[in-house]
Amino acid sequence: MPQLVQSACSFLFVPATRPERLLKALQSGADMVIADWEDAVAPADKDMARDGLLQACASLSRAQCARLMVRINAADNEWHAQDVRALAQLVNQYGVAGVVLSKSDSADVIESIVQVAGKDCVVMPLIESVAGLDAVNELVKAPQVVRLAFGHLDFQVDAGMQCGMEEEELLAVRTALTLASRRGKLAQPVDGVTVNTSDADRIVRDTQRAQRQGFGAKLCIHPFQVQHVHAVFAPTTEAVERAKKVQAAMEIAKGGVCVLDGRMVDAPVLHLAQQTLQRHAWAQQRAAQTSGD
Repeated sequence: MPQLVQSACSFLFVPATRPERLLKALQSGADMVIADWEDAVAPADKDMARDGLLQACASLSRAQCARLMVRINAADNEWHAQDVRALAQLVNQYGVAGVVLSKSDSADVIESIVQVAGKDCVVMPLIESVAGLDAVNELVKAPQVVRLAFGHLDFQVDAGMQCGMEEEELLAVRTALTLASRRGKLAQPVDGVTVNTSDADRIVRDTQRAQRQGFGAKLCIHPFQVQHVHAVFAPTTEAVERAKKVQAAMEIAKGGVCVLDGRMVDAPVLHLAQQTLQRHAWAQQRAAQTSGD
């Protein structure tokens, strides 16, 4: 299950109060689905959302549950402890992949969660505050953390920022998350949502920006967004062919530096080529699974 979370390009939110949408979300083509116990659920409905997800997972296959994560409430509110206990049941009884931890800013909180949820619970901290950014180098070293996610809307509120459409103001923050992920040997981070659910061009531009800044996935709030996110992160045919040529050239050079089409090829170029081929393989695997459903 860590590999699914590490490789995923799309994470689709679904309100846990709408269990009938859960199967639709899993069939939407999204790599991972996040059942939400936090922002999408009113305080009066928290217990219902928790119980409803437990009931819904009982009717899902193990493979479907492996593509499911749960966003739980932050550690500083009254619902957190109950969320963690229910999370443990979902992970250990049904094989749910793990947890998206909202307002994450403490490695100690993560450690307390995995002590209850167990060793199979994957953790993806959601960085939504200045405190979370300050703690990011500790978060990436916390147990069972495999990836960071960026809650850019809440972060802007916490930091008192007013960002333009292209969010140049958040470049330094996104760069910090990319570098922290690399230092922690995690998968590339997951970018925040695009609030416009019907503008394909906006979704593509936001995803391209995330990709340029070192992110490898995006949070989605509508199934329409998923296909556009996948299209950006999937390597082009030309990129795949180039990567294969680089790999072949380096094999002939036995790991040394060589020249391909008039350009130097060395270890970093080979590493980029290998990343391209890994993304291509993941896209092919997703396509095969979709056609088989």
